[in-house]
Amino acid sequence: MKLWFLFFGFFLTSAIRAQPQPSLKLWYTKPANAQAAEDPKNGWKDDPEWLKALPLGNGSLGAMVYGDVTRERIQLNEESMWSGSPDDNNNPNAFAAQAEIRKLLFAGKYKEASALTSQTQIAKGEGSGHGNGSTVPFGSFQLLGNLFLDFPKNLPYQNYQRELDLNDAVVRVSYTQNGVQFKREVFVSQPDQVMVVHLTANKPGQLSFTAQLSRPERFRTYAENDQLLMAGKLSNGKGGDGLAYLTRLKAKVNKGSVKYSEAGLTIQGANEVTLFLTASTDYKLEYPAYKGRNYEGITRTNLQKAMQKSYSQLFGKHLAEYQPYFKRVSFSLNSGEDKLPTDERLAVFKTNPTDRHLYELLFQYGRYLLIASSRPGTLPANLQGIWTNKLQSPWNGDYHTNINIQMNYWPAEVTNLPEMHLPYFDLLRSLTKPGAETAQIHYHARGWVIHPITNVWGYTAPGEEAGWGMHTGATAWLCQHIGEHYRFTQDKVFLQEHYPVLKAATEFYMDWLVVNSQTGKLVSGPAGSPENTFIAPDGSKSQISMGPAHEQQVIWQLFNDFLMASKVLGIQDDWTKRITQAQQSLAGPQIGSDGRLMEWASEFQEAEPGHRHISHLFALHPGNQINLVQTPELAAAAKKSLDYRIAKGGGHTGWSAAWLISQYARLKEAEKAKASLDVVVTKSTSPNLFGQHPPFQMDANFGTTAGIAEMLLQSHVQTASGGVLIDLLPALPASWAIGRVSGLKARGGFEITMNWQNNYLQQAEIRSEKGGEATLQYGGKSKVVSLLPGQKQVIQW
Repeated sequence: MKLWFLFFGFFLTSAIRAQPQPSLKLWYTKPANAQAAEDPKNGWKDDPEWLKALPLGNGSLGAMVYGDVTRERIQLNEESMWSGSPDDNNNPNAFAAQAEIRKLLFAGKYKEASALTSQTQIAKGEGSGHGNGSTVPFGSFQLLGNLFLDFPKNLPYQNYQRELDLNDAVVRVSYTQNGVQFKREVFVSQPDQVMVVHLTANKPGQLSFTAQLSRPERFRTYAENDQLLMAGKLSNGKGGDGLAYLTRLKAKVNKGSVKYSEAGLTIQGANEVTLFLTASTDYKLEYPAYKGRNYEGITRTNLQKAMQKSYSQLFGKHLAEYQPYFKRVSFSLNSGEDKLPTDERLAVFKTNPTDRHLYELLFQYGRYLLIASSRPGTLPANLQGIWTNKLQSPWNGDYHTNINIQMNYWPAEVTNLPEMHLPYFDLLRSLTKPGAETAQIHYHARGWVIHPITNVWGYTAPGEEAGWGMHTGATAWLCQHIGEHYRFTQDKVFLQEHYPVLKAATEFYMDWLVVNSQTGKLVSGPAGSPENTFIAPDGSKSQISMGPAHEQQVIWQLFNDFLMASKVLGIQDDWTKRITQAQQSLAGPQIGSDGRLMEWASEFQEAEPGHRHISHLFALHPGNQINLVQTPELAAAAKKSLDYRIAKGGGHTGWSAAWLISQYARLKEAEKAKASLDVVVTKSTSPNLFGQHPPFQMDANFGTTAGIAEMLLQSHVQTASGGVLIDLLPALPASWAIGRVSGLKARGGFEITMNWQNNYLQQAEIRSEKGGEATLQYGGKSKVVSLLPGQKQVIQW
């Protein structure tokens, strides 16, 4: 009987995994126009042709490949290309006004409180430059430059195709011109820290072109040691030079000749050409210096080592490093063959949103983009991942902490990319020191605090406007990812390393919270519900109040995660007792007279009922304070609040619509989750599938991938015994009748593979990383499994 069970389990596992995978290529029959005019200083205007180029990256080096025939353009990015410099933005006048602001708010004098907040609870100096900070100390993420390949034959061409293959992270371009078939392959290698451009032709001596490096400002190019170099220093925002950078380019040719000069490198009559490009800056993520990396030596060494390898060796190492990440997860909706170019497929979808292959592609594209923009040891993915063609990127291309950087990393754990999450934690730890200074100066508080924006220079002060810049809940929200990483990975060493970050965050909020004398509850404030506005009883419009729902929820989640971490690590002391008491004393979620979850402590009228932020629903997702199992009344109120927001025009930006996917999935509203997904695709997706705010913002891509995962698998609810409740296919739309997914992760260290037919789960495989018990739930039935480390079990439903 035991042998039969093992054989049956093997057969089911094979059935789940043996089905063919969908094509995972973005492909086109036309190039992006590499010669189109652009406006590098206008961060609020997308350049249409750039949104047709195809992205590559290894976490530290990024590229956008246009694929143009006569003039190829590869737009270059380096993770730390930031203008600006460290700056003191902490406001020593902030603390003195806080007691009076609280007094006014408790007295209902919102107009006066708002005026005083706007005068005092702001950054010293220019802050972010109102999102245009490229020439002030805050700075902006900037393009590294451009690599142009100019070909002499401006002749008609045929059989053109360009593609980005997500399976191997390579952009390929092919076409026939004057009877010769030309091919280009481009990839960015993480093991060798080099971009490789491989050009071939099917007839000898046909490759002749010039290669040039340039950027809109602050650069010089020169030839040295048979290399083409581009170097310069960015503005420090204070009238001087800031960060220094260097790019190196070298060619390896089969036959033909290569010459280097200040104007570029020239290839004549080659059979085959491989270009190698390396780049770095002198930036180091070390507060408060931030400089000192040996960027010249790094680029020189990387180039020399790469040049010693053949193209096949470089490609092999690239695949060996990339594919083990990407291929952990597969997802198919039985979509059939991929016969339509991606841009045409997207255009058709906008009038007929039934294309299941786009869902498959967008899901895996988000995973690809995360791997490409966030590798262990790099800076985390910013508002644009790692890609910009601007000197002034939208919103400075910074790290927004009132949802955006968090959304970037929502797919990391559930889609089996926990390593890509690590740069987020590196940045988080780096912010605790400047954040401690801000906490002391602004609030006379212990611990550390950050507000809605930060950059690579350790900016932790409020914004230059209090309405959006007074977001003291950012610290707690950022810290939620520590708890999530542990819950998914069960990595106690990680938890031990980051415990001080959690504890210091709780110290800040314990000093920040005050007792509401009317309710006896602990509330935070003056605080906002990110970027939203209400109409106060005195008729004024305000964004500041005491105890808004969002801030209360993120503090509750922080306290909950801190107590979880303390229990796991065996730490029970006076501080954990104080946090337990404080968590129980917080003003929790409230239901208004109309049945909606309240956004503020009082039932204020929204100035913008369809506001893009739904911050007061944090507790539903990505938090877990509100859920269908343990708090059904609050979940129903959250749904009513969500429906109302959408009915009034909410979810109109890419990231906002992407968040709605996960929100509705948590409520098991499958069709509404899919409707939100369709909004992202039809209204906020570019020809190269980049997400749009607009302008371009990467978080919509990451939020979409996370949302699809949330539709397929949920594990945020604990059972009565403290175990993990794993909900299988909790929000499966009717149109996704047949499908399979493998490799998704559930909290508790479990990996799930599923196969379904006719909208019904056929079988599921659960594997445990470190052993443990879980309750699997589907279709009103529950099954408890207990597994040893590395053990798996197949269950048929």
